[in-house]
Amino acid sequence: MLKKDNGADILSIRNMEVIYNDVVLVLKGLSLSARAGKITTLLGANGAGKTTTLKALSGLLHTEDGKVTDGEIWYDGQKIQNQPPEKIVRRGIFQVMEGRRVFEDLSVEENLRCGAFTRPASRYADNLEKVYSYFPRLKERRKQMSGYMSGGEQQMLAIGRAIMAEPRLLLLDEPSLGLAPLLVEEIFDIVKRFKEQENVTILLVEQNARAALSVAEDGYIMENGRVVMNGSARDLLNNPDVQEFYLGMSHAGDKKSYRNVKHYRRRKRWLG
Repeated sequence: MLKKDNGADILSIRNMEVIYNDVVLVLKGLSLSARAGKITTLLGANGAGKTTTLKALSGLLHTEDGKVTDGEIWYDGQKIQNQPPEKIVRRGIFQVMEGRRVFEDLSVEENLRCGAFTRPASRYADNLEKVYSYFPRLKERRKQMSGYMSGGEQQMLAIGRAIMAEPRLLLLDEPSLGLAPLLVEEIFDIVKRFKEQENVTILLVEQNARAALSVAEDGYIMENGRVVMNGSARDLLNNPDVQEFYLGMSHAGDKKSYRNVKHYRRRKRWLG
């Protein structure tokens, strides 16, 4: 594995296993960490276990009859595996789900108010203005029903709702899904600015490897419920294996199709 720079870890997952329905083993001895105040990205294809990792952190596994059956999750010096989601949220961990999941029959401002329910009412107004400073478009549409907004605006709203919860650890699941490249760049720039200004730790799950590695400091690549490579985002971005299999580029810089890549030998080396 590539070397990752040392730093204070606010999150540490140690040899975690997750099982669904008491029979389906999804995560198999997963270990990773996230440095405080940094963006760490999890990359991998569908089915690698990225979303399951986030649900284990946010306490949402039980909604799909899943549970952590082995290993430990340490957050800010305390074990949190299999704790209820309401307790985890109050610790400062907030997940933005894949597919945005806004309340379509509520206005923008009503959605944002939902994100603030665990925080003192006295901080609501200041946090609302903070969200609007990051996403001016939401302020323009604050009275609009969220179900009539574009996909990009709904993603902004989902992240804004998380900001209202004052997270210390923000879990983002596929924020680029279904969005145009320019909008992805805009949202990722805002996420990076939020991290820098609020000193928030972010764990970013993505299939858009190039976008994720452009804003992250550290990265992990997952295959079949395990980490097969990790390192600094810069090292991963420049790694020939990552370029070929996750950025679709050959060593000569040509775009390559996954179907045309003979990757058995290299994958065997990773998994070995």
